[in-house]
Amino acid sequence: MDRRAFITMVGGSILAAPSVGEAQQPGKIARIGYLAGNLAGGPPFSEAFRQGLRDLGYVEGRNLVIEYGDAEGKAERFPALAAELVARKVDVILAPGTEHALAAKQATKTIPIVFADISIPRLADSSLASRAPVGISRGCLTFSQS
Repeated sequence: MDRRAFITMVGGSILAAPSVGEAQQPGKIARIGYLAGNLAGGPPFSEAFRQGLRDLGYVEGRNLVIEYGDAEGKAERFPALAAELVARKVDVILAPGTEHALAAKQATKTIPIVFADISIPRLADSSLASRAPVGISRGCLTFSQS
């Protein structure tokens, strides 16, 4: 999958997820929770991702807020950060990796989780890998041969 298709798919998934259970109310501000491993390297979203959101009518600061949970390189912080995003009442959680997704799945049963790159072997005993579609979790899986 090329980069543009991936970004479009993730952006569309993130913004479609909250509307699955209920229609977006006019004037409602969408809230994306981003569970980050380390934000020190710069912003996690590329301009292409932000443009994809704008193409769908979502503009940061106008009708979109992105809440960040930054683990600062410490994976053991993911569960607390995921719980924090849930407490902030985000509409959807973006979990860019396996540990991120597992922490988000532990923190909520109601908020949709969009994961970007998950490894199947790591999730063998996880509900994220048990069936498709998986409850409220959606994303891309990476299959690797050992």
